[in-house]
Amino acid sequence: MASDTGSSRSAEPLAAALHRLRSTLARVKGELELAEEDGTAPPAARLLGDVDEALGFVADAEAALGAAVRVLVVDDDVKLADITVRGLRRRGFDAEASDALRLTMAGEVLVVDLGLLAGLDANALDEVRSARPIIVTGATDRASRQLAERVDASEYLVKPVDVDGLARAIQKRAAAD
Repeated sequence: MASDTGSSRSAEPLAAALHRLRSTLARVKGELELAEEDGTAPPAARLLGDVDEALGFVADAEAALGAAVRVLVVDDDVKLADITVRGLRRRGFDAEASDALRLTMAGEVLVVDLGLLAGLDANALDEVRSARPIIVTGATDRASRQLAERVDASEYLVKPVDVDGLARAIQKRAAAD
């Protein structure tokens, strides 16, 4: 019996697209190996058609992944960031861990440890502000909350962060875009 969860339904188109892509690439590889073995020119027209087909399957896979919200988790504690990312991936997010800030991609939700923002200059803080990040921190003092307000944080979560609560905050943030 098929599962009725959203993540299994979204995984089916991705798995199908990847399977078709693998088959098409195996066919291209076979054609090229045969041409090399025979010492003949590979069938360029057929191979170009196969490449076009493969690119279509890549587009299908990207569309299936597009349903997943992209998340960048930035924390100076890399192990904690990795644990958080694993939990988010299990909940259907396309999550990545980092110990350093970078520009976010369009539609990507930034989850950042407040401690990493303390030493940033005004320009870097403006970049963070434009992402409207979700702040995670162990700090609950007034200065920490003020820094979160300065970067227009969409949420302020105190560690240890419950992954389900973080997932709800990410969905809320992504829906605001």
